[in-house]
Amino acid sequence: MNPRIAAVTARIRERSAPQRQAYLARLQKLAGRPPGAQRMGCANVAHAFAGMPGDERLRIVAERAPHIGVVTAYNDMLSAHQPYEAFPALIRDEARRRGATVQVAGGVPAMCDGVTQGLPGMELSLFSRDTIAMATAVALTHDVFDGALLLGVCDKIVPGLLIGALHFGHLPCVFVPAGPMSTGLSNSAKSKVREQHAQGLVGRDELLAAEQAAYHGAGTCTFYGTANSNQMLLEAMGLHVPGAAFVHPHDGLREALTREAVATLLGITRGSARPAPIGELVDERVIVNAMVALLATGGSTNHLIHWVAVARAAGITIDWTDFADLSAEVPLLTRVYPNGEADVNQFQAAGGPGWVLRELLDSGCVHGDVTTVAAGGLSAYGSVPRLANAGAPAIAWDPVAPQSPDTSIVRPASAPFSATGGLKLLDGNLGRAVIKISAVPEDRHVVEAPARVFHSQEALHVAFKAGELDRDVVVVVRFQGPQANGMPELHKLTPPLSVLQGKGHRVALVTDGRMSGASGKVPAAIHVSPEALAGGPLARVRDGDVIRLDAVAGTLTALVDTAEWAARTPAALDADQADDNAHGLGRELFGGMRRTVRSAEEGAVTWL
Repeated sequence: MNPRIAAVTARIRERSAPQRQAYLARLQKLAGRPPGAQRMGCANVAHAFAGMPGDERLRIVAERAPHIGVVTAYNDMLSAHQPYEAFPALIRDEARRRGATVQVAGGVPAMCDGVTQGLPGMELSLFSRDTIAMATAVALTHDVFDGALLLGVCDKIVPGLLIGALHFGHLPCVFVPAGPMSTGLSNSAKSKVREQHAQGLVGRDELLAAEQAAYHGAGTCTFYGTANSNQMLLEAMGLHVPGAAFVHPHDGLREALTREAVATLLGITRGSARPAPIGELVDERVIVNAMVALLATGGSTNHLIHWVAVARAAGITIDWTDFADLSAEVPLLTRVYPNGEADVNQFQAAGGPGWVLRELLDSGCVHGDVTTVAAGGLSAYGSVPRLANAGAPAIAWDPVAPQSPDTSIVRPASAPFSATGGLKLLDGNLGRAVIKISAVPEDRHVVEAPARVFHSQEALHVAFKAGELDRDVVVVVRFQGPQANGMPELHKLTPPLSVLQGKGHRVALVTDGRMSGASGKVPAAIHVSPEALAGGPLARVRDGDVIRLDAVAGTLTALVDTAEWAARTPAALDADQADDNAHGLGRELFGGMRRTVRSAEEGAVTWL
């Protein structure tokens, strides 16, 4: 094991010991109870199973067969979740074959960030994660299940399901993915059309045609954003059937993997040969494995918020310093858009998560001695599933190829794209922030330029169209944090800023908001904490202040005289904008979350 990664793990373990021990004690209390059908009153039992066929009620109550709860994020608004429509029937069939029973315990909300980018609905996006966690708890609180299958793929959905499941940590849980969309218009070609549209070079018809060619069918978007990073992290945590992440929804292997998820769950329930409740499985080593996998693949910046919250749900405390220290030790092994030209289907063909995890295991960057839902431990995740020959078990697993099939997409730990990970911590008199450097050209890792300050992304677009930003500039977009407006992604800023950078200007973004998991080639210091509305120093910045973003040194600084900086009165959010942030399209319902939410570095949690 890499000694520095081991040291970070030990630090996290020591820091978390009191709350982790309390968490595990609560789980043991719950695990010691009799099964639900034997523990509950007769009326409770009758209500719980009234909708099931008589033979299945008999199986649960009299035969005490394992009973599986399904929590699904199905809707057909999300292309990635549309395939889940058929999963419950498939799961029921497989469970019946194996002597178990199934109920869909509940559904959770699942919004598409691609639909809401740049619109008011995006202000509900981050808070939807904790709403999903609560909905998962509502589903599982019927308290009759021996284990749970969790059906979700996209951005806030997987973290929300995971947080909810960890609050029922006495149950074994397996995540069931649905797979990526087939390859359409390349991500780089799509981005080029977006930049042309931002400059007025192509019209809406051309832009719409490009977007529809890129997003054209069932499955996750094919870039390596938050949704696909989720799947990589679940593989690294051992919460999937090995190799399940990036198999297409309509590939015959997908059905076999879904059926295998049922078998896998039944193999880790109480009374089985190796029970593995999710709260015990997800320990500090597993959290570190997820962090390492994120860094090794240049994954979504959103996970520097989400996995802090996930860890908290398991009684574990991590922070951005932990990510930074790990990043200094973890090699960058992949180039997948926006960190390269390949999409996730090409990544899968080049070895995919199995290749990455095999390399991380062999190089001592992840903990191999962890429990996983698969019987083979983490080493089982360094393999590739395939449909087996007729008469054999449905799936066979092969070791990943010893050599990379395409070194432009994946590389071994001995010859990585970079010796360090794809994400970095920035610190300075503007607060703490993160930057995704794996997609940023090296000559842009340091930007120093005068600031132009905005309080909304719409105001930035107006200034861009007026030609006011056609120069070296550090664009500051503040009052975008969780307390201010729910911390929306500011992905709509990427095309205009890319245009400015393409003209040769030195350009950077500094914001207390988020960027998409598709954060690209423009250097962006994001998640600045504390946020401006909470009195953070970003509220002191004025137009014309020279700001230095230095991803090499890890600093984010306003080059302003110290005495003058301290004497400044922080800017306030305009009353009309504050009112607009709080009303319309359901935003009123989330006012309590805006008032109680913790900082981005604390996971933006609303439940502690």
